[in-house]
Amino acid sequence: MASFDEMDVDTIWMNGEFVDWADAQTHVLTHALHYGSGVFEGVRAYDTDNGPAIFRWDEHLDRLYESCKPYDLDIEYSREELTDATVELLDRQDLASCYIRPIAYYGYDSLGVSPGDCPTDVTIAAWPWGAYLGEDALENGIEVMVSSWRKHASSQIPTNAKTTGLYVNSMLAGEEARRNGFREAIVLNKEGDVAEGPGENLFLVRDGELYTPGLSESILDGITRDTVITLAEERGYTVHDNVSISRGELNTADELFFTGSAAEVTPIRKVDNVVIGDGDRGPVTEELQSAFFDLVEAGEREEWFHYV
Repeated sequence: MASFDEMDVDTIWMNGEFVDWADAQTHVLTHALHYGSGVFEGVRAYDTDNGPAIFRWDEHLDRLYESCKPYDLDIEYSREELTDATVELLDRQDLASCYIRPIAYYGYDSLGVSPGDCPTDVTIAAWPWGAYLGEDALENGIEVMVSSWRKHASSQIPTNAKTTGLYVNSMLAGEEARRNGFREAIVLNKEGDVAEGPGENLFLVRDGELYTPGLSESILDGITRDTVITLAEERGYTVHDNVSISRGELNTADELFFTGSAAEVTPIRKVDNVVIGDGDRGPVTEELQSAFFDLVEAGEREEWFHYV
């Protein structure tokens, strides 16, 4: 990913106002900086055949507001206000295809573990972002390793809230993989079964059917995951979306792939240097990947697109 200084972006929406990119600042004693007490979303907009559109914006807003609940974060802005702000932000920066990052977090007031009277700050940024795991990854797949770091359990921290502080777990797993020469990691849950990637859900293909860990496996309920399940079922595939997948099953899978708003649909060709299937993008993965990109390029499924 290019640095922000190399991108043609100059505006951020922050607490109800559009500010210059360089001026979107917060105090060093902000509660969320010290305790990870924020929630966020990662959303993509695509330059569809019908014009620029935000993909599954309503579902991302649902998850943003729902993620606030365990932390008593109170976003004072309505869905309509956040939507209008995001559309104007993209328009101001002339962004047709981009990545959007809304974030809500406890701001600056006091620094006890309890947020006390800390305000809830809300910010939205957007910038151009290509393939998260590399352009070649979409066609040729990636090599991953099973991380030594385990995913936290929902009895410890709410796993279905997209919380800023929890991504320390993802960073540790991903950086461990990269230090060992892999592109990305797979994280197991506390039981030792497959949870997900550091920022992706995982699908396994076996005998023409799809399997993906259920919500009880300590995963985030991914919106791209849901999209791919829908696309697969519409094409006649059987999808098992509430299963446990053992570590050993990864090695004997016919195909594996990641899904996510950033990663989109990315094939996995090796796990811990074990070749998956034929060692390239499998036919089921390719079909669903093509269906996904055809969908976001055409923009024809109106309920899934918010046009800018």
